[in-house]
Amino acid sequence: MNKFYPSKIFPALLILTLFLIAVFIACKKSDSNNNGIPASPPDLVTKISSSVSGFITDENDQPVLNASVQFGSAVITTDKYGYFEAKNIDVIKDAATVTVNRTGYFKTVKTYIATAGKSAFFRIKLIPKTITGTVSGNAGGTVTLSNGLSITLPANGIVTAATNAGYTGTVNIAAYWINPATIDLPQIMPGDLRGINTAGNVQLLTTYGMAAVELTGSGGELLQVAANKKATLVVPIPTAIASTAPASIPLWYFDEAKGLWKQEGAATKTGNNYTGEVTHFSFWNYDIPQSLVQLNATIVNNSNQPIPNAVVKISVVGNGANYRYGYTDVSGYVSGPVPANTALLFEVFSSFNCSTLLYTQNISATNANISLGTVTVTNGANLATITGNVVNCSNAAVTNGYLMFAEGNQYTRLNLDNTGNYSGVVLVCNTGNSATLIAEDLTSQMTSSPVVRNIGPGNNSMPPIQVCGTAQQEFVNIAKNGIPQAYHYLLLTQGTPTSYGIIFFADPTRTIPGGHLQVSQTGIAMGSTQILESISAGSSNMVISNPPVNISITEYGAVGQYMAGNFSGNFTQPPSNTSYAITCSFRIKRTF
Repeated sequence: MNKFYPSKIFPALLILTLFLIAVFIACKKSDSNNNGIPASPPDLVTKISSSVSGFITDENDQPVLNASVQFGSAVITTDKYGYFEAKNIDVIKDAATVTVNRTGYFKTVKTYIATAGKSAFFRIKLIPKTITGTVSGNAGGTVTLSNGLSITLPANGIVTAATNAGYTGTVNIAAYWINPATIDLPQIMPGDLRGINTAGNVQLLTTYGMAAVELTGSGGELLQVAANKKATLVVPIPTAIASTAPASIPLWYFDEAKGLWKQEGAATKTGNNYTGEVTHFSFWNYDIPQSLVQLNATIVNNSNQPIPNAVVKISVVGNGANYRYGYTDVSGYVSGPVPANTALLFEVFSSFNCSTLLYTQNISATNANISLGTVTVTNGANLATITGNVVNCSNAAVTNGYLMFAEGNQYTRLNLDNTGNYSGVVLVCNTGNSATLIAEDLTSQMTSSPVVRNIGPGNNSMPPIQVCGTAQQEFVNIAKNGIPQAYHYLLLTQGTPTSYGIIFFADPTRTIPGGHLQVSQTGIAMGSTQILESISAGSSNMVISNPPVNISITEYGAVGQYMAGNFSGNFTQPPSNTSYAITCSFRIKRTF
């Protein structure tokens, strides 16, 4: 995936909250105070029907397959593009949440204010959950990361979370510092940086740093700090904001049940660090609260077509480093909290890694909500409309499917209508450069070959895309600790002179690796038992805990026919040496 480069668009001083779809994510200190505007408690009872969609990537900006996404009562799973979507689900209006779970990553919760008749869109980047150090539950101790994040646990102060029974064994500490100045902050941080203060009122937060911490025991059980104990959490302050960091700052933890931050305690500045005591571990945040108002707008092009997934930036006039941003939804709508009583600059960009400004407008926030109505983008240099149709093997329209448009490795999804046609506005950074189009037939579960075309501003009529082939004849279905993953893009290679190598990918262009299997060839036949020589499922090779792992070969045809099998076993994965119970079945066409 392309990286976000702050120098191309936004100053890399500090990132404030702003719209993350129907929400804006605050990311830099504001000099404003409450301005005398009365705050109020959040309404966490009233529900509304809402829809949500988005893309989930890992720490390397690669799509995450089979992540579990909970939205209200709905639980959906991401596809090979990392895409998820849920429609017309009842959620808490003022704090709708999208919760993402994926083995090996911290739970991610995004929060937004739902609007009747509008949907929400997110691009979410998961935080790897890696054991960064261990201490004794009996003696306590300190773990310090290379970036300066430090966690100190008290002696005899750890309990098993499920039972509150004292724990004296080895405590595994998974920790991650969330830099408030990183360009990825809005994608990786939880919530929408609204918090509930000690008076029970909602405020907009501006962050000086966050930390994710999880404690587990030797058996993988979740641990916590004992009720009568406190742990110490030290968070570094980036050099760019150290001079403006206050001497004391409120501490806030993320309340997953509410989808909002909650104030508890304070931290003190010592040098370029904040030090505070915490009563439990989850996500912790060092923030200045301020009052807020709501702002909304609908972004369209000259033809009054909505512009989806556009980056909307709002910055404080006179301080370009103090800004907030988010995405428009499928209807071009964006909404969320912004600072009250402040002169703001409203800007629209096509994407994070593109410096071309599509629209700009000065606005003045008072103590009343702001609606900009319909905002028409007249600069169409980075806007393209693509139209075309998708057919099956018989050249009949694909009526249940979608088109995935990719510039670089950022995806946009366009649904097909009941005649197989698609049409929509896509945002491109470098017009005239190539983009990749891939069609999917949801009924037959078939995927087209990638179509590469140069995309220019204005209308782009695409040739018909044919989805044709035999669905799901090749697959690797693998489950790690019960979490299933399905791959359908495979490559058969010579692993060694006496083994088959089966490489599987998460995308039809075979550029996003999913892992590999290496199967012993010696004496192979249908009904035989072969040795699993090596396996990877993710970014690194797995270590077989109790070799050998035997593969049952259930199909073994001639060259041009298929080989299939299945196995199960226990493995560990470096560098964290996390234990996995793996089951796997596969089927692949023999090419040799």
